[in-house]
Amino acid sequence: MNNTFLDEFIINAIHEDIGDGDHSTLSCIPITATGKAHLLIKQQGILAGVEVAHRVFQIIDKDLKINFLLKDGDTVKPGDIAFIINGKTHSILKAERLVLNILQRMSGISTTTNQYVQKIAGTKAKVLDTRKTTPGMRYLEKLAVKIGGGENHRMGLYDMIMLKDNHIDFAGGIESAITKTLEYLKTINKDLKIEVEARNIDEVKQILAVGGIHRIMLDNFTVKQTRDAVKRINGRFEIESSGGITLDTIRNFAECGVDFISVGALTHHIKSLDMSLKAI
Repeated sequence: MNNTFLDEFIINAIHEDIGDGDHSTLSCIPITATGKAHLLIKQQGILAGVEVAHRVFQIIDKDLKINFLLKDGDTVKPGDIAFIINGKTHSILKAERLVLNILQRMSGISTTTNQYVQKIAGTKAKVLDTRKTTPGMRYLEKLAVKIGGGENHRMGLYDMIMLKDNHIDFAGGIESAITKTLEYLKTINKDLKIEVEARNIDEVKQILAVGGIHRIMLDNFTVKQTRDAVKRINGRFEIESSGGITLDTIRNFAECGVDFISVGALTHHIKSLDMSLKAI
């Protein structure tokens, strides 16, 4: 876990929420009051964000005492208690909404991811996330994908080269885009993996003719086209299927023999898991 990023994210989120003070709490609860609360699970799924929530509590008040009953990656059901927290009532209420926002969203992502992972069990394919994430929350959302059993694609534009349709068109075609990329990496002395998007079988052939890359993305291919592409690539490069793949169709693509299947819906089209922080 990237603790530096995490702390910066939490501090910014606290400032966003509290501003010049939690006046709802200040107005009616003594500053010296203490209390206890528990996190109540209301929906079945995969729990994610417990370690992050722990850090939120620590930053808001290091004297809060937390008893964790469940951990990240655990399967949960309605009525389960994830943790019990006790300490200053003001601190618990300051942390409540931020903790819930993180846990609910991360758990929703891990639950959705796990559903996709289970659909392709027994194949060699791995489920990948994308850059379709909430601004400022990418690290947490990609962590949730890992907790749910998926794998992370690139974290951003800096840790992998991905030549998509616009790159290829602006660069003057597949051969030009790949050649310029290889020259660029040599010039800056960086060793980054290169993935190239193919929109059709003809572009797969062009990529194969140029070579020098690591992975081919088959964008919006049908299952039949995917089988043809896998056969043509014949293990020379990693293969990723992408574009509109759903829970109902992912198994069909996995059985074509691809290495990865990327699903943007893991992070940008999910429903948060229902839970609440209740006073005891």
